[in-house]
Amino acid sequence: MALATAAPITAMTGNLPVVVGGGNGVHAPAGFLFVTVVLTVFTVGYVSMARHITTAGAFYGFVSQGLGRVVGMASGLLAVLAYVVFEASIVGIFAYFSQQAFEAQFGLDLPWQVFALVMLAITAVLSYFDLEVASKVLAVFLVGEVVMLTLLAGSVLAHGGGPTGLHWGTLNPTGAFAGVNAGVGLFFCFWSWIGFESTAMYGEESRNPRRIIPRATLLAVLTLGVLYTFVTWMVLAADTPEAAVGLATGSTPLDLFLVPARTYLGGWAVTAFQWLMVTSAFACGMAFHQCASRYLYAIGREGFLHPALGRTHSVHGSPYVASFTQTGIALALVCGFWFTGQDPYVGLYTLTAILGTLALLVVQTLCSFAVIAYFRRNHPESRHWFRTLVAPLLGGLGMFAAIVLLVVNLDTAAGAASEIFFFKLIPWIVGAVFLGGIGLALYMRARHPDRYEVMGRLVVEDAQERTEEPVAV
Repeated sequence: MALATAAPITAMTGNLPVVVGGGNGVHAPAGFLFVTVVLTVFTVGYVSMARHITTAGAFYGFVSQGLGRVVGMASGLLAVLAYVVFEASIVGIFAYFSQQAFEAQFGLDLPWQVFALVMLAITAVLSYFDLEVASKVLAVFLVGEVVMLTLLAGSVLAHGGGPTGLHWGTLNPTGAFAGVNAGVGLFFCFWSWIGFESTAMYGEESRNPRRIIPRATLLAVLTLGVLYTFVTWMVLAADTPEAAVGLATGSTPLDLFLVPARTYLGGWAVTAFQWLMVTSAFACGMAFHQCASRYLYAIGREGFLHPALGRTHSVHGSPYVASFTQTGIALALVCGFWFTGQDPYVGLYTLTAILGTLALLVVQTLCSFAVIAYFRRNHPESRHWFRTLVAPLLGGLGMFAAIVLLVVNLDTAAGAASEIFFFKLIPWIVGAVFLGGIGLALYMRARHPDRYEVMGRLVVEDAQERTEEPVAV
């Protein structure tokens, strides 16, 4: 589920042209390598807390336990905002990819809204059933896209790179801060991982969360890091890094992948890429739907927003009310961009992605510092100078740096979408939701202290404040 949320082929085809063309340039592999290190360090602290606390609210529960209920509620609402808009964002790029694929393969020029509505409907139906149904569907799509990316990069490596070799210098870590606009490049590198942290949301639905969740999270970060760095390196080496920059800045940036695919694998690979971009986007959108549903469920079962959100299906165990609510929200967002005449890629995908990423980076930063605070007060047997202090501190600083990069380069990151009015509202929306969460928590503390006490504290009974007891294999 976490790998599907990150959507490797969508991340590569959607973000790499920006990283290469307007970010790190020929140093793009170094950018992905640097972000791999930052996120791995962040994850060390994140999973240390996941070993003791299992909750569908993930960041909401973690921040509440570490920094208190007030900041926890603000973080929870920001996380809800992020995952809610992420689904709508991915619906936009799914519709864009589908429109292109159907026109190229069948000569059908269908409105993008048709594909968007179909995706929303299928996602709603599949999410009604238990998580295993969704995970099996996504697994098929995930395997296909990872195999295709690996085949492309592997074929270039087997040929020893392009006409001028492999260009090992593109992996030099110092290149992460070089290029046309390193800030934009690194931001889009970070965006390529969004969703890896969603493993913690599924702890309540896993067999042994104390073992499974930390391993799954670290595996997701490292797997994506290796894959992204390798694919980026080989794509740049396929011709020459300079030629790759030219393709990325041209009128058809997807040629960054389609040209080497045709050259090293054949025409069939181009067709496969076009369809896998569609299925990858679908898998990504469905995974984000699951994330948003579980955040709505976590807050709803504590009696906030609406208690009906906290219901689970008697047979399938799915948070079906929260799931259908999320479908309605995503539909409203899609229709809002539709009725205002926005493009599915430039408007819907780009702007909602920036909004969600900014919100989630704020939450991840707070989560890092929550880990430090939590272990200063709890579980002395689990305290460790690196895992519960240095790693989360470095991770939090790295996330804060990513926020600064995004804010400073907001206009450049948005591109043509920076002219849309919604773009101007993005920082204000994030600030308003965060302050709204603080206000809600303070109101509950003053007027409903009994409900305030459970804020961010509902976790799986056998997982709450777990100690380091032996776990049966």
